[in-house]
Amino acid sequence: MARNVCSTIQQSLAWCQGTPELPGIKRRIYYISKDQIVSWPVLTYDSLGRLTSAAYSGSFVLAADATWKFIDILPDKSQLTSDPQGEFPSQTQLNKLVAVHPSVGLEASALSAYVNNNDCVYLVETVRGQFRVVGSDKWQVKSTVAQDLGQGATGTTSTTLNVEATDECPAPFYYGEIVTEDGVINEDTGGDDSGGGSGTGGGQILPGTGGGTVKPFDGNGGTSLNPTTNFNNENPPGSDEGGGDDGNGEEEKPEEAIVAKAYKKSSETETENP
Repeated sequence: MARNVCSTIQQSLAWCQGTPELPGIKRRIYYISKDQIVSWPVLTYDSLGRLTSAAYSGSFVLAADATWKFIDILPDKSQLTSDPQGEFPSQTQLNKLVAVHPSVGLEASALSAYVNNNDCVYLVETVRGQFRVVGSDKWQVKSTVAQDLGQGATGTTSTTLNVEATDECPAPFYYGEIVTEDGVINEDTGGDDSGGGSGTGGGQILPGTGGGTVKPFDGNGGTSLNPTTNFNNENPPGSDEGGGDDGNGEEEKPEEAIVAKAYKKSSETETENP
């Protein structure tokens, strides 16, 4: 009888002493109904169907005129968590989003009509400037809205969105485009198709783009695809830290070129006038 030979996908998980891990999420999240999504970005798997990355490759493609809508929240009262669920070997993750909006007005009250009994997907931005996806194309997302008009003169009003979404890993990372009412976040600007850093001082190549779409980030090896400063040293799949014409960070410095040119000229003069 032939024996199954299973390759390993395990990797070491390091952490440098003193590295700051900033908690929390930012004050604006985005959501859209699944029926407005034409195609999803993809997660990567090995031949046995095991996830090899916790980041999506590619971008959400939306229906014509569809855009991600935003909800402004109170970051100090909002949270994104992930818990295991199910039994071996069928365990999954239950990603939970609690997003607290301060208003209880007409528009805030209408939010329940948009998300209750609807299957929506949410994008949450971390303090580091990375977007996480709450919602999957495999399982339905449950969204509920609770509202509190406060009590007495010192009470607090709030509209609280609670989201529960089953997924294969904790809220996958998303580095693709986000088409909003106000424009495109992480817009694809074309970049260089060399796929080797192209001397942009730290461009980032998105996975699934053919290896050539360069995205701006903070230039210090982080993974943020938007202007938000990002100190995370972990690069997403397909990223390239750039750093010079040949992509290996050894581009000749301007001052070194000047010195070399002067030395060459001096050597030629000595040869002509021994």
